[in-house]
Amino acid sequence: MNPLKKLFKQTAIYGLATVLPRMISFLLVPIYTDVMAPGKYGEITLIFSWFAIFNVFLAYGMETAFFRFYKEADNRKKVVSTSLLSIMGSTILLVLIGILFKEKLSIALNIDLPFMNYVLGILALDALAIIPFAWLRANEKPMRYAIVKILNVSLNLGFTLFFLILLPKMADGTSTGFLNSIYKPDYEIPYILISTLIASGVTLLLMIRVYIRRPYVFDTVLWKRMVRYAMPVMVAGIAFTINEVFDRYLLSELLPVDIAKSEMGKYSACYKLALFMTLFATAFRMGIEPFFFSHSDTKNPQKAYAQITNYFVVLGSIILVAVVVFSDVLKQFLVLNEAYWEAMPIVPLIVLASFFLGIYHNLSVWYKVTDKTIYGAYISLIGAVVTIVINFVFIPYFGYMASAVATVSAYGTMMMLSFYFGRMYYPIPYNFRKISFYLVVSILFSILSFYIFDRNLFVGIPLLLLFLGLVYKLEFENLKKLYLNR
Repeated sequence: MNPLKKLFKQTAIYGLATVLPRMISFLLVPIYTDVMAPGKYGEITLIFSWFAIFNVFLAYGMETAFFRFYKEADNRKKVVSTSLLSIMGSTILLVLIGILFKEKLSIALNIDLPFMNYVLGILALDALAIIPFAWLRANEKPMRYAIVKILNVSLNLGFTLFFLILLPKMADGTSTGFLNSIYKPDYEIPYILISTLIASGVTLLLMIRVYIRRPYVFDTVLWKRMVRYAMPVMVAGIAFTINEVFDRYLLSELLPVDIAKSEMGKYSACYKLALFMTLFATAFRMGIEPFFFSHSDTKNPQKAYAQITNYFVVLGSIILVAVVVFSDVLKQFLVLNEAYWEAMPIVPLIVLASFFLGIYHNLSVWYKVTDKTIYGAYISLIGAVVTIVINFVFIPYFGYMASAVATVSAYGTMMMLSFYFGRMYYPIPYNFRKISFYLVVSILFSILSFYIFDRNLFVGIPLLLLFLGLVYKLEFENLKKLYLNR
């Protein structure tokens, strides 16, 4: 099969594994925003933001290192066992540290102390599933990967619905009975964490086959090589996560106390409307990351990499315009409480930021296949600096709009830096004119639809149709050739 066709097939399955869980997960947003005021939703958002940051520490780049060494290893079982032992040891160590310093961490992270046990448990379970999921991807088992991911989020959604919607209605207020014994009023945040803990536990059980029936060998030399490769990836991951979620923490710290969590809740809810771009970019990344390594030694891989990025930009541009045009429609279904709609002006900026991030991931092939991951760390750190500086300077004056501008600025900077350095160290023949054309036109149409004509569908829909017509005219023949080329 044509390698690009194989890539798109696997990306479609990974897309299923990404889109369905996140779509199911996204159903939690209207539930949360319906049963919780913006302030309480801001509180749970802050906890999940810390999950994202600590997950990077607990993974410390070993997932990417696993891909890198697994593909070239003569003894793949040794790579798997060394990776598993490494993650198990570090997870136990970090959780023990968390337990010992739980009270200090609670104060530093602005998380209530009773929630910390749930937080530590969820972090540990998710960390232990990192290498098993990487093993599925490395062995091209996307369907099994998809099933487990979908089940994880389905369980989370099911228990959340039970605890937040059904249980309050089923408990009759008496002191006897099982339902009454587990129901507590005003207990939404612990219920959400319990649901997440159950889902993570079941997920690890489903992946336990990767741990059992395996001769464990810890290769110290191999581990040191993997860690050297992984450390820059971890630094890049930390910096990336700062770009992704640290603005919530800064909003909670830099805005007046009486409105901080409420403003953070509004921002986080409307941020979710970028879901469709995030889903597309994530699904694409899940497919291309193994593809980068498996095709790096083929004849002229740069040509394939360039084609992949061109197609990503074409599809991403369509999604950008479509989401911006229909943003007012989407909010009616995804953010039920009108109290959150005040933050809608951030939506085009966040969708564009997710698009820039997706392009950056495509451009990042050069430092991954040349083992120059330190450049990924440098680029991500620069993006983190942009994020922190803009937020610190402008949040007190512009609130969450400053956070949105910081996000798009950071990812735009990272995208341009990766393109610049990639041309120096691993030239790839990107069609720069075509990429620039799609970016400029899609951004222009989005600005016209959302900001100039105030989300008027009678203007937005014709703009979207015009853009689709341009894409059809420019890309139909190329896509037909790709499909027919076996």
